[in-house]
Amino acid sequence: MQSRAQHARAQGIFLDRAPKVGFVSLGCPKALVDSERILTRLRAEGYEISPTYDAADVVVVNTCGFIDAAVDESLDAIGEALEKNGRVIVTGCLGARPERILARHPRVLKVTGAHAYEEVMDAVHEHVPPRHDPFVHLVPPQGIRLTPRHYAYLKISEGCNNRCSFCIIPSMRGRLASRPIEEVLREGERLVDAGVRELLVISQDTSAYGADLRYRAGTWRDRVYETRFIDLARGLGSLGVWVRLHYVYPYPHVDAVIPLMAEGRVLPYLDVPFQHGSPSVLRRMRRPAHAEDTLARIGAWREECPELVIRSTFIVGFPGETEAEFSELLEWLDAAQLDRVGCFKYSAVEGAAANALPNHVPAPLQEERYARFMEKASAISAARLKRHVGARMRVLVDALDGGTAIARSAADAPEIDGVVRIADARGVAVGDWADVSIVCADAYDLSGRLVHARARAN
Repeated sequence: MQSRAQHARAQGIFLDRAPKVGFVSLGCPKALVDSERILTRLRAEGYEISPTYDAADVVVVNTCGFIDAAVDESLDAIGEALEKNGRVIVTGCLGARPERILARHPRVLKVTGAHAYEEVMDAVHEHVPPRHDPFVHLVPPQGIRLTPRHYAYLKISEGCNNRCSFCIIPSMRGRLASRPIEEVLREGERLVDAGVRELLVISQDTSAYGADLRYRAGTWRDRVYETRFIDLARGLGSLGVWVRLHYVYPYPHVDAVIPLMAEGRVLPYLDVPFQHGSPSVLRRMRRPAHAEDTLARIGAWREECPELVIRSTFIVGFPGETEAEFSELLEWLDAAQLDRVGCFKYSAVEGAAANALPNHVPAPLQEERYARFMEKASAISAARLKRHVGARMRVLVDALDGGTAIARSAADAPEIDGVVRIADARGVAVGDWADVSIVCADAYDLSGRLVHARARAN
């Protein structure tokens, strides 16, 4: 039997309060930015965001569908929302395969694909009409964000033109669609004005930014910038905050941003998804820039900017990977000496071209290669971090744990890299800059002694 609240929800009747929307955000930072945009629209139209299922009039679940584990997590989250609330709208990458969702959860109200903001809002309007009061429901200029106040993700494009054999992102998010340069720079400026101290630039292929717009020019702060990677770095680098570049492919034109790093205008940090070190495996993966001499490029980057930190991700156990090809990967890793490394065991993704490749690597062998890879990567990371012991560095404080501050250096992206722990950090607040003296290092993290704390974010 329905309660009065349930009956009111079913009828779309809200006489004494603003309608409330619950929100579940899954997946990568690009999906997180999608969630922030939808939440901003909701708040702008007078909706309240409910922290619980029970208080919500409808729940939006932003899904991930890149690998099987992410699909399972998304389907479980949809099921939980249906069980605890009953009124669920689904969006995100998994929404590109609505039959997969509806086969398991036929009661969902609506399924949309990734970055389908208008469709999500239309579905919310249909099932929970807004009651907007422009004098009460105000949205800050920087919008609603799901990250801490002192850092923010800045998405510069949607989609991807690459056709990597293990990936189905283009079928979910479409072809490359870059945002005009002036729009991106204005958003970055608004975020900095709101107190953000670190901008994390994200897209599916950051190096390709602007190619679809033929590098169209735009004006910001009375200067002309082209919609391209180097001008993006120059513009954001003028804002006086940390600028961190993610998902950069090692194309030759990326070389032009390294001088900006050496000058301190953007962080000396590149997130480059190399994926493998064997040329034959990279060809089967259909990786862009697979023919580039990446070791030579890394060497040239570090010669120009010795402080450069490079993080990457790799796949072991790709179909057909031989012991010789895996050994090539380990030798490449030894030569590259990357600072931060993540690794995944190959997992078949529904709709990916790699599924049809012969000689899939058995799971036990994948596990064994994963362990060998991580052992080598861990040893490299430990050696590179040990070089910082005795040095002084500037860090950004993310959290407090008792008397210990959890911070990050220029070498550390939030949630994926290591941290710098500061013991006896009295007087330090989240969002503060701090100068620390590094006293010890392990395989992934540093520990430091507080030298000086600077003012927190506005």
